[in-house]
Amino acid sequence: MKKIVCYGNPVFDTIMTPLIKRPERVLSGCSTNACLAANYLGEDCTLIGTVGQDFQQVLESELSARGIQYKLYPSRETGGFSLNYYDDQGNRTLDILGIAESIPTDAEVPDDSDFILIGPILNEISYDLVANIKNKSSAPILTDPQGLLRFAKNKAIVHENNENFKKVAQISTIVKANELETYTITGLDGRKEPEKAVKALYEYGCKIAVVTLAEVGSVIFDGKHVYKIPPFRVNAIDPTGAGDTYAAGFMVQYTENPDDLIRVGCFASSVASVMVENSGPIFPLTRKEADRRMNILLAEAKII
Repeated sequence: MKKIVCYGNPVFDTIMTPLIKRPERVLSGCSTNACLAANYLGEDCTLIGTVGQDFQQVLESELSARGIQYKLYPSRETGGFSLNYYDDQGNRTLDILGIAESIPTDAEVPDDSDFILIGPILNEISYDLVANIKNKSSAPILTDPQGLLRFAKNKAIVHENNENFKKVAQISTIVKANELETYTITGLDGRKEPEKAVKALYEYGCKIAVVTLAEVGSVIFDGKHVYKIPPFRVNAIDPTGAGDTYAAGFMVQYTENPDDLIRVGCFASSVASVMVENSGPIFPLTRKEADRRMNILLAEAKII
């Protein structure tokens, strides 16, 4: 059992897609979804973030029910978004329901971690926090930059590249970005120029760069080769959390096979495919099913 520690605030969102409408607020968030997925895969997971009293009891109950450990710092309110998906590529609008406070720069750092995820939602993680984590732990760090690039303006979200992200990227082992994040960081369209985009992301200083492209799959660059990872095609009900669970699958398989990035990518893609077939924090992910889907994808993946 691997110990995975995920930093980033949990959120409670409302979600609307072309296929479903969930007006009640549902537990989500990059770090939360990654913890859930890794936990379903049989790993030991810890969530570190901030939460308000409005959702603290519900959150602790849901995490405890799934065997996820946590260290929660107080906040005036709990974060959340109203997500409205308007196409089958995962494009969406985000309206703010709540903004949680930043995670303290001296937040707890378990010294026995096998992998660390930096998964902020809305600018709650600073470079100083990540530097403190790196100083205290030798575990590899996977950074999902979504919350490092988001800023709140008039109750809406804007995306901007910034020095905080750039400094965090330099000390990250892996940076995994979706299409919007890749464009914000590099100015390149990952669908039109995937190889060029993932190499531009790599130039920010990480050891491995990943660009996820929704139903098109993903590309990975380690400084030597570009790996093209196919998607596992499913009937996508709700794309919320696809990238988060991809990150979970990446971390789990990377600890087992760090020199086989095709296998790592195919496993990550397989894990994400289970999430998008469902909606919300409960989804039927098992290690057996993730492995089965990975073995199908391995025949399609290639080095380009």
